[in-house]
Amino acid sequence: MESSHKVQRALGLLQEAYREQMEGDYARAAELYHASIKQHPTAEAHTYLGWTYGSEERYEEAIRECRKAIHVDPEFGNPYNDIGSYLIQMGKLKEAIPWLEQAKSAPRYQPRHFPYLNLARVYMAQGKTEEALRQMEQARFIESGLEENEPDGPERDVQTLH
Repeated sequence: MESSHKVQRALGLLQEAYREQMEGDYARAAELYHASIKQHPTAEAHTYLGWTYGSEERYEEAIRECRKAIHVDPEFGNPYNDIGSYLIQMGKLKEAIPWLEQAKSAPRYQPRHFPYLNLARVYMAQGKTEEALRQMEQARFIESGLEENEPDGPERDVQTLH
């Protein structure tokens, strides 16, 4: 029973942190993500904490949190894409590719078209226009199949807390 209470408390903190993050209060969001992780570590909380750091251009810290997320749940695809995205922001295009490829095949990941878009960015920057266009076309194909009313944030990602 204690464990169930901790999981529910962690989920509540995660949702509150996400709201703060969306409102731009990154310090408060980070505080709440840490509290959620302390209650019950989840891949989602680590990933969103990384996203908060990434929003502040704290890419190394963001990548560290994403690696923790992968350790908690290797099937959750968002941290793979996020690491790739942070590496792109850091100018490490070649290093980003394997992370984005892993995101594409992750069993639990939405929005599934994001790694394709990020790979297209990498290939365009590398002058590989045809490969970039292939990635964009695949992203468009995948995105066209997504449901219009798909929830966003923790409501989407937290199907089951791990």
